[in-house]
Amino acid sequence: MKAVGIITNLQKEETLATAERILTLCREHDLQVFFTVECASLLGLPELGYPVHRIPEMVDLLLVLGGDGTILAAARKVVGTNIPILGINLGHVGFLAEVEVSDLESSMEKIVSNQFVVQDRMMLYAEVIRNSQVEASFYALNDIVISKGPFSRTIKLKTYINNHLLEAYPGDGVIIASPTGSTGYSLSAGGPIVNPALNLLVVTPICPHMMHHRSVIIAENEKVRIKAYTQQAEVVLTVDGQQGFQLKNDDEIIVKKADYYTKLVKLTDVNFYALLHRKLRER
Repeated sequence: MKAVGIITNLQKEETLATAERILTLCREHDLQVFFTVECASLLGLPELGYPVHRIPEMVDLLLVLGGDGTILAAARKVVGTNIPILGINLGHVGFLAEVEVSDLESSMEKIVSNQFVVQDRMMLYAEVIRNSQVEASFYALNDIVISKGPFSRTIKLKTYINNHLLEAYPGDGVIIASPTGSTGYSLSAGGPIVNPALNLLVVTPICPHMMHHRSVIIAENEKVRIKAYTQQAEVVLTVDGQQGFQLKNDDEIIVKKADYYTKLVKLTDVNFYALLHRKLRER
């Protein structure tokens, strides 16, 4: 371990103080530190600031200061780089952040002595096809959601698995979640909880106007294809709850397992099911 990069959520009050603590700890262990330009500027250390896209090529580990949302954003920014990510929790309830601020010193000791494992988390890849052309593409760690706009009526999403019709869902939308995202929006919509070590996709309708509706779990090598009918309604594609893309009538959305994984650093041997029990009780 020679260098670490730091991505921060600058909207959190304790971010800069935590970043300074990490900088001190890294220097004590002779580790180089690279911040984003914005964070380095606020710390009064502009010489340590670099554009986010350059940081992965210079570091062995990426520290992400924030909550699960910050980690999701960081995962998309470094997709394809294979840089391990360690989340430092400055948020509240979350499943992705590994380290609490109170444990920074002991956690840094484990990092320096290579006392950690790296977990591969499956990502999703989505394309919007418009007029037979790829109009937009996205990577997601949690989920891809196709849903109605804030003031629109019920929408209809014709949903296929590969080329086989699954259902023409009338309702508020459809969630396609990864195993990591199964404890997010998909769970709130009635979807199953999936061990994040698995590779699969979960398709969950949102408030469907149907007497029967259940989530469907599909294999990692299968594709979800959704045809959006939007002549009288606003329909939006949302990535990890953070990026939005306006859909048009007859747009086709294809979602599948991405070629890349997010690599999350684990310092503890806490079992997923024990973590699940604790986190759900906190909600």
